[in-house]
Amino acid sequence: MDKVEYMMKSLQKAFYHSSDLTVRQIDWHEGDTAILCFYASLVDAKEVQKILDTIYARLDTEKPFWSETLLTTLENFALPQAIERVCQGETLVILPDTGKMLTLAITNEVRRNLEEPNNEHILRGSHEGLVERADTNLTLIRKRVNNPALVVKSFTIGQQTNTKAYYLYMDGVIQPETLQEMEKRIADIKIDYFYSIGQLSDVLEDSVLSPFPQLLNTEHPDRVVAHLVEGKVVVMTNISPSALIGPVTFFSFYQTPDDYNSRVMVGSFYKIVRLLSFVTAVFLPAFYIAVISFHFEVLPLELSNQVKNDVNDIPYRPLIEALILEIIMELIRESSIRLPQSVGQTIGIVGGLVIGDAIVSAGLVSNLMVIVVALTAISSYVVPSVELNSTIRMLRFPFMLLASLFGFLGIVVGVVILLIHLISLTSLKQPYFSPIVPFQPRAVYKIFLRWPFIRPTVQVTSFQPPKDEKGKNEDTP
Repeated sequence: MDKVEYMMKSLQKAFYHSSDLTVRQIDWHEGDTAILCFYASLVDAKEVQKILDTIYARLDTEKPFWSETLLTTLENFALPQAIERVCQGETLVILPDTGKMLTLAITNEVRRNLEEPNNEHILRGSHEGLVERADTNLTLIRKRVNNPALVVKSFTIGQQTNTKAYYLYMDGVIQPETLQEMEKRIADIKIDYFYSIGQLSDVLEDSVLSPFPQLLNTEHPDRVVAHLVEGKVVVMTNISPSALIGPVTFFSFYQTPDDYNSRVMVGSFYKIVRLLSFVTAVFLPAFYIAVISFHFEVLPLELSNQVKNDVNDIPYRPLIEALILEIIMELIRESSIRLPQSVGQTIGIVGGLVIGDAIVSAGLVSNLMVIVVALTAISSYVVPSVELNSTIRMLRFPFMLLASLFGFLGIVVGVVILLIHLISLTSLKQPYFSPIVPFQPRAVYKIFLRWPFIRPTVQVTSFQPPKDEKGKNEDTP
């Protein structure tokens, strides 16, 4: 077996004889033989042939062909290094006689348009979205921050998959302890196969079992930049359009780019509306159950009589009634997401109107419970973050159970437990419920108000009548 055949068999064995691997022998300069090796699924074979034809045309010139960037690198052949380069989408030209390895960077990767993310719609501002290519995402961020203080560091996730990932921060803005904590957690990552951004999120979060997300997930480059200039660190991978931002607080999930692209008063109003929606989404069903089960006296007499007439015909407790409707709402939501868009809209209409009306007519739930669950669902979807939205929908179930067992007392106990958890929670070792705990008076107003970027100033100028040629005012007698 000659040297060329031995190398070709070694390469095929190293790549487990994959059907999309191309390993073939080609003619080289002055009768020499070379080996061409690449993944056909990652490389355009036609482009490879064009480059080789150009190289053949220049082999007889005095100037070395690789100096004209037709070949990106020139190095000694080593099988582990060859495997790494081929897996990265490069093309190898191996010269067995000299032991040299030439690499061509000709990739054929699928690219997606920079369209607005479907789960983060905004009214004003940039409608570009991150994609599944780190170099494209870095371009979107770099064009918004023309400053060398924006630092990009790369690392690899997955001992078997070798997935490229990056973390970004603004030097001089980020707190040193935050950067050290993030770098420590990245260094401690031990994953064999990396294929989901959720794996990275689980590793980087402080408390993975908490229902509250401790890293903000976004696909908007302008939102990434806004957090970078606030001293946050951003982590991105080469296989997902999602960027993970930390450290964040509970109130970070209620902010959107629209808050700061709209008028000051409008942005402040909707920030307050979103925060109030948290109270409605979590506590409204529990409050209704507590009133119906234990505290009818809190209702006005006329409303109390109407509610009693409405719920007297329901054959089971209000908790069961609420669970039926909540589970139906979750089923409708899940089916609307999984089905095609046109069919999903139809399912939403059928579920909301036909099933809702039929279930009330059958006497399984009351009209008032339908209203409560509908208001709760609308309030939960006001949250701009998909992760926190899921958390809120899950939280209402234990509060409903506590209200059914103990009334208002159960709700109060649940609120105390929830506050204790939020106060003790951290994001990259930073307080999650800041600036409420620890209390920061100068930062609290930012939770509820969208403050102007520039402090407004009022310039008052007094009217001066025009003067005549002698320098006197014309109205002066």
